[in-house]
Amino acid sequence: MTDASDATHTGDADDAPDVGELTPPDRTLMGPGPSEVHPRVLRAMSTPLVGHLDPSFVEIMNEVQELLRYTFRTDNQWTIPVSGTGSASMEAAIGNLVEPGDTMLVPTNGYFGGRMASMARRAGGEVVEVDAPWGEPLDPVDVEAAFDEHQPDVFGFVHAETSTGVLQPGVPELTSIAHDHDAYVIADCVTSLGGVEMRVDEWDVDVAYSGPQKCLSCPPGASPLTLNDRAMDKVLDREEEPRSWYLDLSLLEGYWGDERAYHHTAPITNVYAIREALRLVAEEGIEARWDRHRAVAGDLKAGFGELGLEMNAPDDYWLPSLNAVRVPDGVDDGAVIDHLLTEYDLEIASGLGALAGDVWRIGCMGYSARAQNVEFLLAALEDALAEQGHVA
Repeated sequence: MTDASDATHTGDADDAPDVGELTPPDRTLMGPGPSEVHPRVLRAMSTPLVGHLDPSFVEIMNEVQELLRYTFRTDNQWTIPVSGTGSASMEAAIGNLVEPGDTMLVPTNGYFGGRMASMARRAGGEVVEVDAPWGEPLDPVDVEAAFDEHQPDVFGFVHAETSTGVLQPGVPELTSIAHDHDAYVIADCVTSLGGVEMRVDEWDVDVAYSGPQKCLSCPPGASPLTLNDRAMDKVLDREEEPRSWYLDLSLLEGYWGDERAYHHTAPITNVYAIREALRLVAEEGIEARWDRHRAVAGDLKAGFGELGLEMNAPDDYWLPSLNAVRVPDGVDDGAVIDHLLTEYDLEIASGLGALAGDVWRIGCMGYSARAQNVEFLLAALEDALAEQGHVA
């Protein structure tokens, strides 16, 4: 029998890991997310915790839901922050609405259409595709043809494709096609909510989800989701339970609905954060916020032109909140990213999937969408490009 004194780890303070105080770098975040967090949101996160069933927290939950309805431009009762990152709200949307045997139509024009497909398959659905090249939006003619061929039960599209910098135009036309075929519509609004025009009710979207860390400038952890009555009826009438207990909306109904019954311990601090972030949206006004993003990103886009850089997306479907910029010939995209990070504490990102190495993804979202950030980024980028021998 080994004496306790001979054990390698005795639990004494002398054996504890020597980890210093937390001192992350102070970056300027201009990548695809997270964006910079507004100081008011950080202050909200430092306020005292209460219990997730405390009467005061129930009131906070009510306020968050009302603010989310305002931001989504919807009256949907079923509008909640899902406990988790944007991928959690995405999986809650797809995993609840897509039942085993359902067919889901997804786009091929970006990375996140592929993620929709993966989640639909895991939910037991069959996936079919509407084709469009990376860097282009869906054409309603092609969507109509895909519906006629496959008769899907659910149609998913990405409103703002983070991988390509493309904003999907003509959303009402797409939803009309889907509803003419009795299908449900799921919209990925991760990079558009709070920064780009999105009108859930007016555009007849059944389900929309987002993440808090982009145009809302809120740390990840509580992610927006909204479903209309038609979609929620499908969820509640399922014959087979969703494969995720944690994201089962029929169970979350008890916590976020009128009953306020225990389901899980909500990320209280993250709910504080999204409440304050949404208060900022309401104070600015949602339409004014859309206008600010377009104006500030327009200055950024003009600056790219002066540096001799080309946008990946044409003007007709340019996405102000996420600018995909073509890497010039002879320039090492990774070296530019590293230079900006090491010399300027400035973050941008490389391309994903089919555009890896071909574009930089440069965000202009939420609190990061400010004139001083644009000026700083353009000056730093000019220096990084000069290091590579690129002259405008």
